[in-house]
Amino acid sequence: MAKLNVSPTRMNLTTLKKRLETSTRGHKLLKDKQDELMRRFISIIKENKRLREEVEEELSGSFKDFLLASAFTSPEILEEAIMFPTQKINLEIKTKNVMSVEIPEMEFKVEKTSEEGSIYPYGYAQTTADVDDAIDKLNKIMQKLLELAQIEKSVQLMASEIESTRRRVNALEYKTIPDLQDTIRYIVSKLDENERANITRLMKVKDIITAKE
Repeated sequence: MAKLNVSPTRMNLTTLKKRLETSTRGHKLLKDKQDELMRRFISIIKENKRLREEVEEELSGSFKDFLLASAFTSPEILEEAIMFPTQKINLEIKTKNVMSVEIPEMEFKVEKTSEEGSIYPYGYAQTTADVDDAIDKLNKIMQKLLELAQIEKSVQLMASEIESTRRRVNALEYKTIPDLQDTIRYIVSKLDENERANITRLMKVKDIITAKE
């Protein structure tokens, strides 16, 4: 704690009392914001863990199908089969404000690059069913991958906002408010001291005038 470098006047006392009131109110609002951010953060963390486990499990299944396909299909044929996709996926990103944090909202936009526009960009003669299964699983998991990316970015942004809010709360709680309280006590003490000194002088003046009479 440290006393602010201000003159001990009634005007400064009034100003500091207003600052203390504003700082106290701001501290409460920031503390409430921090608590709500933490509540939402924990909820998102749980959802992130659940979704990541699902994604990893489904990706593992798709990779196994690709591995089986590569065992029965030559690398050249497999590469040629998936080289020219008939769909193009665009990513549209918007944001929404959650407790002063701009959270991303992502959405896939599928665009056909040929008349068929199938997720299987190849003929079936030279490939096995394992390739179909792998691509089908990847196609189904794309939305979950997008949701996972969205949630993990939200976690990152919210963690940053929580840390920023925590620093501001601590600055108010352990620095600004105590300094203002100490300065106000100092000014009140000085004003009381000056008041007592004035009363003492007035009493002495009165005694002198009374003695002369």
